[in-house]
Amino acid sequence: MIDRLLGRRRLKERIAELEGERDDAVAHMEAEEERRAEAARKRQEAEKRVNELETRITELEDRLERAEQREADADASVDFRDIETLRPDRRDEVLSRLRSVETGPEGALSAFVADDGDVPDAVSAALGDRASLARRAAPTLVYVDDAGLVSCALAPALDPEPFCEWSAGFRVEEGWFRPTGRFAFGLARSDTFAVGVYEGDERVDLETVRTDVMDEHDKGGFSQARYERLREEQIDEHLEECEAALSALPADLNRVVLVGESGIVKRLAEHADHTAGSDATGKPEAALEEAFSEFWTARLRLI
Repeated sequence: MIDRLLGRRRLKERIAELEGERDDAVAHMEAEEERRAEAARKRQEAEKRVNELETRITELEDRLERAEQREADADASVDFRDIETLRPDRRDEVLSRLRSVETGPEGALSAFVADDGDVPDAVSAALGDRASLARRAAPTLVYVDDAGLVSCALAPALDPEPFCEWSAGFRVEEGWFRPTGRFAFGLARSDTFAVGVYEGDERVDLETVRTDVMDEHDKGGFSQARYERLREEQIDEHLEECEAALSALPADLNRVVLVGESGIVKRLAEHADHTAGSDATGKPEAALEEAFSEFWTARLRLI
């Protein structure tokens, strides 16, 4: 009897253990179902928010596209009143006229708009719906007076640091437009190089390099690869001579300006303070004179 009683007790204890495990499993299952339900709810809310944001983004993109189109249409509707290339004599005459303008304490606005910079607020306010022309002309100096008698963009040879100021007269510095001081000016091409030392617009020294470089080759295949390799070697030798000439320039120069083929100028840029492109060709000295005249030519745009 005792054994039977003990056996039943063990069975009852085992049953209680199993019931406890069952209850734990049920609680865990219910908790997991609740967690999944909460996760599903949160997922639905997140999906709804994503859809709302995507709709909003689409709306804003459409507004931006329409705004850009309106701006482009507005830009197309205005144009420069006139454009003129200013050779030295004409350039100096225009600069003299700008310097002669006298206004009240803050009646003349002068500003420089860089190629990759924003149009200053003062320029936009002064030009109104023609402000887009200042950006189109950049890099450029902008001159506007408060009476609207003067309104122009004038591209200098040497860009100043960006500035924007109202004054009693226009800020027109000689060194932005004309050769001043003692400086070097050079022209660099793949087969031609010339650098002169100048005092103002007078050349006082000249160094030239002329190298026979193979013409472009386009036959293809191994022959072309070998031809191009030899051509590059000739250009490298030419550039070494150019670098030697630039390194030998006097130490008392105010600046070094280098113009020419963009790829060649880029490889020599560390020897220059200012660089620019130039299509001048021919014998070194003649090409240098052409490039020099071209560089100091200003571009006037009436706004």
